[in-house]
This record gives sequence, C-alpha cells and structure tokens, in this order.
Amino acid sequence: MNTKIKIISIVSALTLGLSTSCTDLDEDVYSSIPLDDFFRTEQDVLMNAGRAYTKLQRFPEEQRLWSLMENASDELVIPGRDDGLWWEQGRWDELHTHRFNSTNKILRQSWEYVFEGISACNEVIYETEQSEISFEGKDRIVSEIKILRSLFYYWAIDNWGNVPFTINFTDKELPEQKDRKFIFNFIEQEILDNVNILQAEPTDEYYGRVTKGMAYTLLAKLYLNSKEWTGLDRYADAVTACDQVIDLNAYSLEPDYFANFKIHNESSSENIFVIANHSVYTKDRLYWYTLTLNDASRATFGFKGEMWDGFVLEPEFFNKYAEEDIRRNSFLFGQQYDMNGNPIYFVENGDTTWFEYKPTIDNYRARKKWEGARCCKYEYQKDLEYYVTDMENDFVLFRYADVLYTKFEALYRLGRTSEMINDPELQMIRTRAGLQPYDIGDINDQELLDEFGREFAWEGRRRQDQIRFGVWGYTWWNKPASGATAKLFPIPQTALSANSKLVQNLGYI
Repeated sequence: MNTKIKIISIVSALTLGLSTSCTDLDEDVYSSIPLDDFFRTEQDVLMNAGRAYTKLQRFPEEQRLWSLMENASDELVIPGRDDGLWWEQGRWDELHTHRFNSTNKILRQSWEYVFEGISACNEVIYETEQSEISFEGKDRIVSEIKILRSLFYYWAIDNWGNVPFTINFTDKELPEQKDRKFIFNFIEQEILDNVNILQAEPTDEYYGRVTKGMAYTLLAKLYLNSKEWTGLDRYADAVTACDQVIDLNAYSLEPDYFANFKIHNESSSENIFVIANHSVYTKDRLYWYTLTLNDASRATFGFKGEMWDGFVLEPEFFNKYAEEDIRRNSFLFGQQYDMNGNPIYFVENGDTTWFEYKPTIDNYRARKKWEGARCCKYEYQKDLEYYVTDMENDFVLFRYADVLYTKFEALYRLGRTSEMINDPELQMIRTRAGLQPYDIGDINDQELLDEFGREFAWEGRRRQDQIRFGVWGYTWWNKPASGATAKLFPIPQTALSANSKLVQNLGYI
C-alpha cells in the first residue's frame, strides 16, 4: 500500500466502503455501533480516529474556510463577470470589501467546518479513551486528535475571536463562549501536554497525521500571533518552537519550489502537515482548476468538463513578484499554449484572437473572460473533470519554509534579525526562487509582508499576515478602508440563533 492510499484508507476507507457518495465522507457511520462491539483491535481504534482527520478535507473548497480567508485578503478576488456570472448576490463582494454579513453563506459554512471538526475530535477522543482495548500507541492516537482539535480551535480564534468552547462530548448543555485568551491558553497547554507523545519522524505510517513537527509548527504560529490575539508578546517563544521543528532534522527545503505542490507531492521533504487527497475518493474537495481557469485552458492541460472561471489573482498582488521570481509561475499569465507547445488562438468572423491571460482587470463588476492571472501553483493532472476525477495533490497546511520564515519574523520583531540573516536555509528560500538572498538592510515590515505573500500565495496564510503587520484595514484593489472590527468575522446568524449564550462580535450587532 503506497503512502497516499495508506492515509486515505485511515481517514475514509470504512465510510467509502458503505457508499460512493462523496458527501458520505462526513457521516458518523459508527454512531449506532456500541463501543465494546466496535473496538476490538488497534486498527479499529485508528480507523475511528480517521473520522476526525476526514473533517479537514473540506478546507480548500470553494465556500469553506480557505476561501473565506483568501477572498477577504489582497491576494485573491472573484469579480463579477461581464456575462453576469459569479456575482452571486454579492456574497464574494462582501468578503472582498470587508462588509462582512452574518448571513453570508461562505461565512456560515466556514464556521460549520471549524466546529464540526471540533465536535468530531471530541467524539473520537471520548470513544478512544472509553474503549477498554489497550495497546502500545493508544495514547499517541488520543494526543494526535487533541492536537488536531487544537488546530480547529486555532482557526476559530483566528477568525472569530471569542467562540463557544467545549471538550466534553457527553455535555448536553449549550457551550459557553470563551474569550480568545482563554482558548489561546488552552491550545498552548494542549500542545505542551501532548507533543512529546507524538511521532517524531514523518514516516509513511504517519503521513497526513499529526506529528511533533506539526504540533510545534502550530505552537510557533500561535505564539507569533499572540500579540494580536492576547496582547502579550510571545516572539521569543515562537523562536523556541521553531527551533524544536528545526532540531528534529526531519524536514528540509525542496530545491524545486513547486515540488511541494506536485500531483504526487507525498515525497516532499518540506511539507510538514497536509490534507491527503485522492482523485476519486476525495472528489469535490480540491478542484481549483475549475474554480480559476477559463474553458480555453482545457487545451493546455487536457481537462474534461466545464471550467467555472471565477477565482483570480488580485491585479495589484501580481506586481509584488519580480520578473525573475520563479514563484510568479504559481499563476498563469500571458500567451497560453496547448499541450504540444503551440500558441492557442481562436478565429471568429475572420479575426484571430490569441488566448492570453491578462493580469490586469479593467472593470471589477464586469471582468472579461481572460482577464486576471489564474492559479496553477498545484500541478494539474490530465483528464480532470469536476465531481468525476478531481485533483490528487495533497493540500499543504504547514511546510518547512513557514517554520523558517516564522522564526525570522519573530527574531525581526525582537530586534535580532542578524542572528538568522545569513542562515543557509533561510537564504535558500530566496535563491531557489531565482532571487538574491537578503542582506540585513533589505528587511523592513513591507518587504517581509510582500515576501511572505510571494512565498505562501493562496496557501491560506495571507489574512493573518496582513492583520499582524497592521495593514488589514488599508485600501487595496477595489477594496475601501475598513475598521478595526473587520479583523474578526461576525459569528453567523445561524450559530447565534442556535446558542443563546453567544454574543456577536463588536461592530456586527
């Protein structure tokens, strides 16, 4: 069994055996089986734990958490098209312009994604701890799911601040709303209490599962945002947490930046934590090709089916890349070519039109079909067809470059940039992109923010960076200035209606 199939089987094989419908990946298929009857072997426990991992899979979907965070940032936009499509009652415009609405569908589904993940983790932890079966490694499974729950809570306080909190699966009461600092402290303690129980080496068996590297990376990112989230500077702790990952000697930068996003990126030495995907078993999860590309790109990639032509790179963000920066090739722009290298063109009424993606967009409410650079950061495979065969690439949540740049930023904020500026691994992030390594005089807030954008474009990190660097309220392409309250999304109205203990975030009442 190869690495990809191994983790897919852990997180979904029993469910897939019951139904071919992708929506069944989220069903609680064990709910009617008594624990004593189900948990007979170690594999039973592990397969049950996989249900919590399955909850990660919706992260990069069109209307889930990744989309919410990215569309609200300055690196992704969905303008209205000149044929009237993609405006969709203005829900995307609300995100882009920071006029967040508690009834927005993307906001609601993102909230549900996070708290369904937390609930699944609570259930798995309860069931595993209650089972009488004993085997070496059982405590490790519990620790994995506790850290996974911490990741969901990390997303919760990042995006909504004060949120409902419960870790008791049997509690029938409505969960109390806890403030950001309380849950921050909970996440920190959960990681510290469980990290030493976790698997240290990123072996095939633990591919796509929580390991020490993942836990320490999460802790480092928690500490990096502490000043914003709790008012307390924890940059020195962020450095220490990053060093814990570095000292594992388990990860290294890939010489080829795009190796991390290949169709089969299981072998990446840089990726620390991924969401495992399979072209059939996890279809309707990672389908960026149809979200971003125009139908004409089928000649380039050999796709089947219709492209939806919606998600594009914000025009101003494209200008952050130098021409020689190979990371700019995360996006399609300029003349497009077919699979044989021939330039693509169309002849209509005797006139020749060349297929060129134009990075600029003339009209926010009426984008023309080939305006806007399109994402190709994740390698596309042939014969993709939405809901039939979707992308095989494992979606990267944490990678080693993030650890290095998290440490570098923390040192910068501590006034200790010189301690790392000549680090060969840090310099390699730049040199593999075809750029010169940084000198200490190059480093300032704007350059760091721009560099993080170039390195991690469309990876779900940008919103957090913009808030931390104090520019979230600034204007950018077709987005007006926004106030401090826009740093948090409103709690969805559905959640407020279901739980009388919740209080809406300031500014949205």
